[in-house]
Amino acid sequence: MDSGRWRCPAAEGPVRARLRLPGSKSITNRALVLAALSDSPSLLRGPLRARDTSLAVAALRVLGCSISESGTDLAVCPPPDDSGSVAPLTVDVGNAGTVMRFLPAVAAVLSAAPVAFDGDPRARERPVGALLGALRTLGVPIDDDGRGALPFTVHGPGSVRGGAVTLDASGSSQLVSGLLLAAPRFDRGVEVRHEGPPVPSLPHIEMTLRMLHGAGAEVSADGSPRPSLWRVRAGRLRLGDFTVEPDLSNAGPFLAAALVTGGAVTVLDWPADSLQASAGILDVLTRMGAVCTPGPDGLTVTGSGVINGIEADLRDIPELCLPLTSAAALASGPSVFTGVGHTRAQETDRLAAITKEINALGGDVTELPDGLSVRPRPLHASPGQAFESYDDHRMVMAAAVLGLATGGIEVPNVATVGKTFPDFTALWSSMVRGESGT
Repeated sequence: MDSGRWRCPAAEGPVRARLRLPGSKSITNRALVLAALSDSPSLLRGPLRARDTSLAVAALRVLGCSISESGTDLAVCPPPDDSGSVAPLTVDVGNAGTVMRFLPAVAAVLSAAPVAFDGDPRARERPVGALLGALRTLGVPIDDDGRGALPFTVHGPGSVRGGAVTLDASGSSQLVSGLLLAAPRFDRGVEVRHEGPPVPSLPHIEMTLRMLHGAGAEVSADGSPRPSLWRVRAGRLRLGDFTVEPDLSNAGPFLAAALVTGGAVTVLDWPADSLQASAGILDVLTRMGAVCTPGPDGLTVTGSGVINGIEADLRDIPELCLPLTSAAALASGPSVFTGVGHTRAQETDRLAAITKEINALGGDVTELPDGLSVRPRPLHASPGQAFESYDDHRMVMAAAVLGLATGGIEVPNVATVGKTFPDFTALWSSMVRGESGT
């Protein structure tokens, strides 16, 4: 992909498309971890190939795993039992939250060597201190010079005591998943209790538990309807032959395109029983005016040409906040999105970034303590006007949605979308041109 500027294509009419999207990043990186911790080799079918997953593969190879490509699949062999090297190791997390938060516990159980973690400058600002504190409580020596952030070093003895731990996971659900995924290899398993403001993206913790259960772990959660206590017993894992679902968060901008243009977009292979928060995605789209129709080959979302303003808590689907904000800026009435205050600490401060860029087009977006208020106004882009990406893949997707109705938008450093979707701009442009039928 060209790392320079990308001119977002404007839609000349309703888009009509049938799309097959790449695999889920969240599922791919969880599956990689479970495969690395399994007792036998695993095969991942249809994993995502993007920067975040490449960083996870590289990190697991550093820890002794053998990972090889087999067509579009990945074959993963856990480290041999005699891989007891004590030479210091280094893991580059880039700006991947899943690598930064999933791999420290894995390093503690797979490596007797010190493992140094570091990454991109922005990654050093993302919350990880609660996880490091929890790992110390569970028996893992960690050196972070008291910062609670990257860089840090895990001095894993090759085993972890485990047990009960309490932490504040309001900064990211990955702080909990990072403990649960490795817990079957802890001597006593783990009991993780959250205390603090609500945990965002709870469906991602449910994803973790379901994938652990599918790999043979004994898991439970307490605190319905929003659990705050999770248990994983010590035991053996066997992921085996595992198929990765399409990434439904990456489907968000394409489905928003149907809403914005009054068109119809079919996402092929949309899972009937998804590990992801599909119900929350479809609920918000329906409330904004779309018709969502499941079929034998996937899900079709159809727009009427009218976008409803809504009030919605996006706590469980925060990755859709930016493309939905773009759609809301083109709606027939105001919208308020809440539950996304934690996204200030993601690849960029997403609430500040989207507010600045939409308002530069003449929009009226206001930051709230926990979200955004969006009042639709006529938008206009000067020829070649930049919509900054802030090194955030979701900002590229938000720009694409706005560009459908606001010609002239250009995104600098568009290659940042390769974090989770390297072919995004090509597939988007094909959709707008009516060339994306499958």
